[in-house]
Amino acid sequence: MRLATLRRPGSTVAVRVDDDHAVVIDGFRDLSALLAEPEWRTVAAGADGERIPLDGADYAPVVPRPGKIVCVGLNYATHIQEMGRELPEYPTLFAKFADALTGPYDDVVVPSYAAAQLDWEAELAVIMGRDAYQVSRADADDYIAGYSVINDYTMRDYQYRTPQWDQGKTFQATSGFGPVLDTEYALGTPIETRLSGEVMQSSNTADLVFTPDHLVEYISHIVTLRAGDVIITGTTGGVGHARKPARYIQDGETVEVTIGGLGTVRNTTHVR
Repeated sequence: MRLATLRRPGSTVAVRVDDDHAVVIDGFRDLSALLAEPEWRTVAAGADGERIPLDGADYAPVVPRPGKIVCVGLNYATHIQEMGRELPEYPTLFAKFADALTGPYDDVVVPSYAAAQLDWEAELAVIMGRDAYQVSRADADDYIAGYSVINDYTMRDYQYRTPQWDQGKTFQATSGFGPVLDTEYALGTPIETRLSGEVMQSSNTADLVFTPDHLVEYISHIVTLRAGDVIITGTTGGVGHARKPARYIQDGETVEVTIGGLGTVRNTTHVR
């Protein structure tokens, strides 16, 4: 089952995506609201509301209001190697705020003072479907609602001002997120970034060091993961900052992040 949040004039709606149209899930303004309903899966599967053609649909961030966004750094073997580091024993965790999210096809507007080192990071997003505290790895899949695509858009100069990365990862409305939540996705599909059509990152989600079940177990032994929370699982090799010479996103360039089976986020950057 594929779910999304669509914008309507003055509001948003949670929808189930069926082929070339979406079905409105009545009573839920977005997937954040839907996932707070314990029987969300049954409600979504049985929805029979208004049908919206997907051609020209305006997608909001797929889960617009997560209570927590937990990011994982250095989690693809290829990216760890290109950054000159050893494989980690434990996940490297940091945070992104919900204000950093934007729709999967929205333009990204960056203030000129933060535009010197704009970088892309193709990532698989894990979306929680139930509250999880001290969950075992064996049971973790039962707590996951599904998966989506996100670009962990990064201002490298801000990121490396201090040993803490958050400030370079959470600029306002920069991380394209969506287009859908897929409840059936399984690891092992291509993950790719294109910058204005040129392939920058190309790998497979099977290259993850810490898989979603491992991450749910680890994080849920620190804090409760709530329904609708998001785990961003890290990026693969090919980021601009690690290139020789470094390459960064320029004003007017479009970044496309694609994961096989989940779709593409496509965002054009404008420096203002």
